[in-house]
Amino acid sequence: MRLKLGIRVSPRTVGKYLRLGGPARTPDPKQRWLTFVRNHANGIGACDFFVVITATFRTLYVFVLMEVGSRRILHHNVTAHPTAEWTLQQFRETLSGDAPYRFVIHDRDSIFSRELDKEVNALGVRVLRTPVRAPKANSICERLGGTLRRECLDFLIPLNERHLKMTVTEWGLHYNRGRPHSSLGPGFPEPTQDKVPFTDHRHKLPAGHRVEKTPVLAGLHHEYRLVKEAS
Repeated sequence: MRLKLGIRVSPRTVGKYLRLGGPARTPDPKQRWLTFVRNHANGIGACDFFVVITATFRTLYVFVLMEVGSRRILHHNVTAHPTAEWTLQQFRETLSGDAPYRFVIHDRDSIFSRELDKEVNALGVRVLRTPVRAPKANSICERLGGTLRRECLDFLIPLNERHLKMTVTEWGLHYNRGRPHSSLGPGFPEPTQDKVPFTDHRHKLPAGHRVEKTPVLAGLHHEYRLVKEAS
């Protein structure tokens, strides 16, 4: 609430509506993979495929490539026939040119062939394959897939490939620009609102401002932001 509307809510109030997590786990300093990802997060991309079933029981595949540091979705696309050539084209559209990424993480799915990795390396990006049966090595992108299902695809059934593309595109904009991420402070991968004006009262909106609501995916989600009232 502080991030968007300037209203400060105490942790006790938040705790009434959010389930408390389990005991905090102390990271092992010897976990070099975690240290590496944290140190180079802004230069690492992570990708994965997610399976979606349409209303006619057709299987489609959603490819997503994101930036680890900012949690920003860099690229996504949908296909019914994922091939190494199609996947390589997705990398070319995102990682070529002046892209600041040095590494890209993906799992050991057969679609990520050795030839594909060589072509990606030729773009100036080093491929990091996750260990065998270790999805946590690509946990940020795996979580993105879970978020996509919980917040979008669990509430609708795509009719066809075009419908799924439109849905993922709209949700992706919401994910990047309107959905707060706790790992960012909280914050947004692509903030579009100026800094929230200061208010002396923790439960009142800043003077001269009102709340504007924008529906996302026909009202499945809503975004809220402060706008100045007309004088």
